[in-house]
Amino acid sequence: MQIGGLQKLTLIDYPGRLAATVFLCGCNFHCPWCYSSELVLPKKIKNQPKISEKEFFDFLNERKNLLEGVTICGGEPTVNKDLPQFCKKIRRLGYFVKLDTNGSNPEMLEELINNKLIDYVAMDVKLPKERYPEIYGKRVKIKNIEKSINILKIKKIDSEFRTTVVPTILDKEDISKIVRWIGPTKRYYLQNFRPEKTIDPKFEKIKPYPQEYLISIQKAIAPFFEICQVR
Repeated sequence: MQIGGLQKLTLIDYPGRLAATVFLCGCNFHCPWCYSSELVLPKKIKNQPKISEKEFFDFLNERKNLLEGVTICGGEPTVNKDLPQFCKKIRRLGYFVKLDTNGSNPEMLEELINNKLIDYVAMDVKLPKERYPEIYGKRVKIKNIEKSINILKIKKIDSEFRTTVVPTILDKEDISKIVRWIGPTKRYYLQNFRPEKTIDPKFEKIKPYPQEYLISIQKAIAPFFEICQVR
């Protein structure tokens, strides 16, 4: 397990819990607008300072009475075959575990849920169903994305879907298509794009949508969800 970063306290990454966030290296998507290139691109991963598992678990032992949960994100955590063992170690220390995922590995997602190794899942829905090949080509199997969506809708686990609304990539009609694909479900969040150190430098020049635009979308789609908010 390559740990590329650790945020020792977060009040927002794990809903309702004081948590730490651990960043795992490696990803199978390489979204051009991603601002975590140091966790995604092999050349940058090589140069990214690493945190040993021992250092990470020593930290969790020290914070047992202060923190409630751990958010595991990346990159894409499920590209790591030893993720279930990693989650198990965290759970043994008494922490709640949240997984952030792109939904590309439904088999591992189901294993983690069935074995009660995670307590909350946040799945990024990047695009409308028919547009995934436009960005990711053949390396992303849309049937796996759909399977993960269905797993989260069926399984009894706290979860949310979320979409980063990137200008030039997504607009209101695209979000409507995503909503028709995943809804109705409990939680859906719209996240504004951040033009910072993106994998494709061209996206650093793109201005995010005004907050008012995202709120107008949120108001239109809110009836499909119990909770629908802009972050």
